[in-house]
Amino acid sequence: MENMPKQDDTPEPTTISFLNCIDLSTPDVQQSVSLLKQACLDCGFFYVTNHGISQEFMEEVFSQSKKFFELPLSEKMKVLRNEKHRGYTPVLDELLDPDNQIHVGDYKEGYYIGVEVPEDDPEADKPFYGPNVWPADGILPGWRQTMEKFHQQALGVARAVARIIALALDLEADFFDKPEMLGHPIAVMRLLHYAGQISDPSKGLYGAGAHSDYGLITLLATDNVYGLQICKDKDAQPQVWEFVAPLKGAFVVNLGDMLERWSNCIFKSTLHRVLGNGQERYSIAYFVEPSHECLVECLPTCKSEKNPPKFPPIKCEAYLSQRYKDTHADLKVYNKH
Repeated sequence: MENMPKQDDTPEPTTISFLNCIDLSTPDVQQSVSLLKQACLDCGFFYVTNHGISQEFMEEVFSQSKKFFELPLSEKMKVLRNEKHRGYTPVLDELLDPDNQIHVGDYKEGYYIGVEVPEDDPEADKPFYGPNVWPADGILPGWRQTMEKFHQQALGVARAVARIIALALDLEADFFDKPEMLGHPIAVMRLLHYAGQISDPSKGLYGAGAHSDYGLITLLATDNVYGLQICKDKDAQPQVWEFVAPLKGAFVVNLGDMLERWSNCIFKSTLHRVLGNGQERYSIAYFVEPSHECLVECLPTCKSEKNPPKFPPIKCEAYLSQRYKDTHADLKVYNKH
């Protein structure tokens, strides 16, 4: 593991959390299931290695992401996110922890890329579906092709992880492969850039405020700069935060709120946040949710007479739309500038 970066004006983290590591290339599926189950019960975060995306290609994706964020703001605003959550999100666009981020949002900028659905496709009317927003090819040649390829490959990794999760919940391995689930998913990739601001929790200043993810699972690829923190027990007072060590070539995977609902809180989504320490940081989050029509209701293996369902059934589309609306700035604010 890399050494923690030293910053004179940043308190050095006291705790680093080393996560369970799931090797997707191992033939020992039971070992993977056991490691994953332990991780999901312990902290809801784990590493995935040997996932099939080459290190060279990962580095190319990060290089292309950096090229976009280095463009002038006027150029980036030409691809400002639309109502379908495609395109550029400026610094402070997102507010993940309003109780603590009293005056400002997250000190990060991002770029959303979803499942590409042509405008004339009937599916394009659904939230989170439709054509993506792309920078002009003349400005970033080959950028779109690189991002589309990564989106496709990351979905393959997510499906492989979902099969292990299904086994860990005593379901058939292909439970999440059904058409209404990951057969036609809402899979959203988000390039992220933290420009080097120093976070100060005492003033409510964060790279990303404390939150749990909304969907099924999230795959996170990071550079070697520390920043991600997790809180294993969200109900503890005071909350204890631990850094997650970057692991070269691995995805950090975490469970979302939707899986917590599905599993009747057997597997929990975990609070996490990003603290800036004065260094630039890049990461790529890949959020995986089932299809719009999927009804998220307590899994048959996760309920009993003693443990009845804790949540009412809800359609994926309705749940996600509300969560995005709650955390993003109204697009009208950008018309004023």
